[in-house]
Amino acid sequence: MMKRHEAREKAVQTLFQLDNTTVTLEEAIPYIANQPLNDFYEGLVRGVVEHSEALDALLTEQLENWTIDRLPKMERTILRLAIYELNYTDTPERVVMNEAVELCKTFSDEQSGKFVNGVLSKFQ
Repeated sequence: MMKRHEAREKAVQTLFQLDNTTVTLEEAIPYIANQPLNDFYEGLVRGVVEHSEALDALLTEQLENWTIDRLPKMERTILRLAIYELNYTDTPERVVMNEAVELCKTFSDEQSGKFVNGVLSKFQ
């Protein structure tokens, strides 16, 4: 059984792969998951893809001196995932914030964690 943190890591990898590529959702999910699918993971990925326009609109409202296209791809991916969780799931805000920062540490660096945390703090 995949833990929620691992599901989020896999979701970030899947969404990162889907960003600006021709890979379809149906191709990306089994490629990244590489194990029996987890409902939480699949819900995150499908939810972010389904609501991508709304998520990007929410994100754009909170970006100061940035555009979505200028954001580094990894930070953009993590922000989309976190904003999806904040708006479409019952995951507590504190958990979403902590997970987003942890995902930055795993896939990027501490600076990106501070940036993502700063953007997400505007959603509270």
